[in-house]
Amino acid sequence: MRARNSQLGFEKSTFLQADIQSMYNYLDFEKPVADLDGKILELKKLAEEGGALDTNDEIARLERRSGDALRDLYRKLTPWQKAQIARHPDRPHCVDYIARLFTDFTPLAGDRNYADDDAVQAGLARFNGQAVAVIGQEKGSDTKTRLKHNFGMAMPEGYRKAVRIMELADRFNLPVLTLVDTAGAFPGIAAEERGQAEAIARSTAACLNVKVPIVSVIIGEGGSGGAIAIATANRVYMLEHSIYSVISPEGAASILWHDSTRAKDAATSMRITAQDLYELKIIDGIIPEPLGGAHRGRDAAIEATGNIINVALKSMSNMDRDALRQDRREKYLAIGRNL
Repeated sequence: MRARNSQLGFEKSTFLQADIQSMYNYLDFEKPVADLDGKILELKKLAEEGGALDTNDEIARLERRSGDALRDLYRKLTPWQKAQIARHPDRPHCVDYIARLFTDFTPLAGDRNYADDDAVQAGLARFNGQAVAVIGQEKGSDTKTRLKHNFGMAMPEGYRKAVRIMELADRFNLPVLTLVDTAGAFPGIAAEERGQAEAIARSTAACLNVKVPIVSVIIGEGGSGGAIAIATANRVYMLEHSIYSVISPEGAASILWHDSTRAKDAATSMRITAQDLYELKIIDGIIPEPLGGAHRGRDAAIEATGNIINVALKSMSNMDRDALRQDRREKYLAIGRNL
């Protein structure tokens, strides 16, 4: 009987841990919070099952402790921890922002040359009633959609589609809004055979040449040329716990130390966080995230992003077409010169 009860206790504990983990997909460094939330969940289940003890006071106490622990953790995040948050699987992705911030979104597919690339979502829409062009990188949210969108790593046709949309926006004088979330462009043989480097270069050049406002937001990862190809904008913003870098921490560690497991050290040295990049004058502002990251308050994070985009567009509303292009070029020529 004792063995049976022990087994039942083990099974109950296993299922409980699964419930806890499914709440927010806790990251490794969030274990203290996960443990407290587990105790809270256990007490709530006990109350639901009709336990004789009044657990309300204990639940309230543990909830305060959990909140305090979360605040303490997020007050002193390391660059590597921020990278983990930026890559969190439950973080809102491009399609979530499009669904929430835009109306009348009409997707445009294909590069008129080879194929369509689902890693790049692009089309025409309305933002607060204003007609705009939207370009974003989509990672997917489950196994099926991640495979469909190639984990947000675009092929050459994705960047050629972006160029097509930017040129269309320029022709009809529509602001371009881009949502960046990629570990980098797809590095496979097929992509190289179809001109990956040239496609990235032409997309970056298109960003510099169009005479309409471009506002870019790094909503998760901004990796290498795969990001800059659609992020060469008049105004560039980052969510508080997003990252933006010329190479991934793992890639940098492999080059510097021939050891990708030293990604934590590389992340610290590379200055990839929003706070670092704002200090270096590479980005124009930081969008605050809810406590615990955007995945814990998706609607609030998306709404804050929309507010920043709205402010950015208004700040450029009186600039003529030539001034918009010149503003963008001067922005990038000035990077690194005034530090």
